[in-house]
Amino acid sequence: MNILVVNDDGIYAEGIERLAAALSETFDVYVCAPHEQRSASGHGITIASPVEYEFAEFPKVRQAISLKGTPADCVKIGLEIYKGLGVTIDKVFSGINHGANLGTDTLYSGTVSAALEGAMCGLPSAAFSINARKPKQFDTALELAHRIAGLDYSRIDPRMTLNVNIPDLEKENIKGVKVTRLGIREYNEWYEKVSLESGNVGYRYSGYPVFYEGLTCDENDIGADQEGYVSVTPLHFDLTGYDLMGKLKEVIEPPESESNR
Repeated sequence: MNILVVNDDGIYAEGIERLAAALSETFDVYVCAPHEQRSASGHGITIASPVEYEFAEFPKVRQAISLKGTPADCVKIGLEIYKGLGVTIDKVFSGINHGANLGTDTLYSGTVSAALEGAMCGLPSAAFSINARKPKQFDTALELAHRIAGLDYSRIDPRMTLNVNIPDLEKENIKGVKVTRLGIREYNEWYEKVSLESGNVGYRYSGYPVFYEGLTCDENDIGADQEGYVSVTPLHFDLTGYDLMGKLKEVIEPPESESNR
């Protein structure tokens, strides 16, 4: 099986090297990652200019590409380049991200967006994140990556993305694995006004996540993380609010008698 490994922290981040090396023990791994840090870049792709790439030295994988683009670019263009080399990719794995991607943060996350791009391209995918900016504990994430790589997605949904978040704890201190839904991620946040060399004024974002008292692992992925569990959340790129369609029709669609006038 051929796995494309991508990330948003950049091709030289520790997390992607660890993930690619571990998967290479069992699978054929191909890397395509941004040439620099592209965190919180969401699902943007480059359309206004060519995207430059070069082949890169990378330990233990079949081939690696450093791309001057977004994480989603890395999936779309990476698949194209490897296809041209005669390589058919079977799954897309993104990460391991340095920092959690929980709840509504998935909408900002380059890591999750890259995995969702894999699903949009028709490939089973997964995103892996450790809840620490400088993670120290990778063992649980790597074990889960191997386990998920072996899943038969056709029994669930071949265009599904699994969003996996792992506490930065030693293996014996992790309470278990929970299948969860997304929560709402809130921050105590602020913008710092900064004087720039140009003489202009800019703003720099900063903040830290809110801790929710009483939130449990049975409620959502944020509760699972707070309690020391790994959370695995199935994601799909269909954002339709199906439960709201009926209510919306009542207030926005004219009655049939009026629409026929």
